[in-house]
Amino acid sequence: MSRIREEGAQLPQLLAQALETSGEFLRTLESRPAACTDAPPLPAGELPQSGCGGAGALDLFRRQIMPHLSASAGPRYWGFVTGGASPAALMGDWLAAVTDQNLSVSGDSIAPAVEQQVLEWLRQMFGLPSSFAGSLTSGATSANLLGLLCGRQFAGRAQGIDVAAEGLVGTRIEVFSACPHASSLKGLAMAGLGRDRVVNVACEPGSERMDVADLERCLTASDSSGKIVVASAGTVTGTDFDDLEAIAGLCRVHGAWLHVDAAFGLFASLLDDRRHWLRGIGAADSITSDAHKWLNVPYDSGIFLTRHLDLLEEVLAVASPYLPTGGPAPHFMNRGVENSRRFRALPLWFALQAYGREGAARLVEENCRQAARLAEWIDASPNYRLLVPCGLNVVVFCPTRHGDIGAWLERLNRAGLVFMTPGNWQGETAVRAAFSNWSTSESDVERVVGLLAEAGRPDW
Repeated sequence: MSRIREEGAQLPQLLAQALETSGEFLRTLESRPAACTDAPPLPAGELPQSGCGGAGALDLFRRQIMPHLSASAGPRYWGFVTGGASPAALMGDWLAAVTDQNLSVSGDSIAPAVEQQVLEWLRQMFGLPSSFAGSLTSGATSANLLGLLCGRQFAGRAQGIDVAAEGLVGTRIEVFSACPHASSLKGLAMAGLGRDRVVNVACEPGSERMDVADLERCLTASDSSGKIVVASAGTVTGTDFDDLEAIAGLCRVHGAWLHVDAAFGLFASLLDDRRHWLRGIGAADSITSDAHKWLNVPYDSGIFLTRHLDLLEEVLAVASPYLPTGGPAPHFMNRGVENSRRFRALPLWFALQAYGREGAARLVEENCRQAARLAEWIDASPNYRLLVPCGLNVVVFCPTRHGDIGAWLERLNRAGLVFMTPGNWQGETAVRAAFSNWSTSESDVERVVGLLAEAGRPDW
């Protein structure tokens, strides 16, 4: 009998060993460095010929890899906007692997219906009109790409061209944005629209918020019949929110597609005192968000929503003799980049079933309170400058007594207690701390404040 068949018979024991290793990793999150900044290279060698079996591979993982993994799932990993996997989401993710459903097409399992249900729950949670639908993606980069592809198809239609079928030849499409995320620029490159060809709209003074008057000037000056506006709901550094209501009005007047990048800002809709920042988002043509941020499901899990499913499927639908067509349920391969796609709706289904809207809102509220606490301490410290008021969950600051901020941040991260990432605010090098993990507590903030008090001294 081949080794793989032998291990099939031993699968319960192997999974038990993997579960034990998983538990060991989770138990060490508190003591593990927030980021592993000195991971050694793996030993050079050739591909194994016969292999060492699942148990042998697990042993190698424990010895060679696990000791050098970061605690990105832990409470003090404050880089990027990284949510840890909640208990229920982790259960769902394991079961997604075990059941190994492919959501390319409908008709052979309930899995596509689960994704439909999850998307409807998300729409309700964010307070969006019933006209919105879409798909779950690999992340905000894929979701932003989908928004741009739909906008490209919309702009082509305005010129009598089916871009998905005929290509971009003969089209004129202009993209307008004030502070696009890098993933949107990447999407522009992939969509053939050119990341260097964005019409740069001015920001309001001292912020990353789009200047609506300048957008109106740019749209009026454009003689292109194909226009796409990329707006932001929560910019990556200042967490600024564009005036979506005014921008949507301008887009209607000028026949422009409005795509809103709300990767983590969409979750402000769960907070009574910040929900108004998203006023007008229901008039967007497409929206991006991320579940592996503030919904704390494992990577990768992005969200794409649009009011124009016909355009989305016009871009992405493909025909092949072995693929079924028709039927009441959607074929999600026609709504996303991948044809083959894992059951990424299941971790979300578990999380939403387990914690509901109130649980999600409580997590967002707690993280915002923790960010505000850190920002207050930094603002009061003579050794640091708070570069922008903390409006949501991101704290942007710099040490005042250390000239090389990059070297200072590298040393801070090497200490292992916390991990933060570099940033830039109005041309000034900065440090950026983002809160989005369910397990972060007030005591974690106090421990980091203690480290910052020490690291702020000129002799540190």
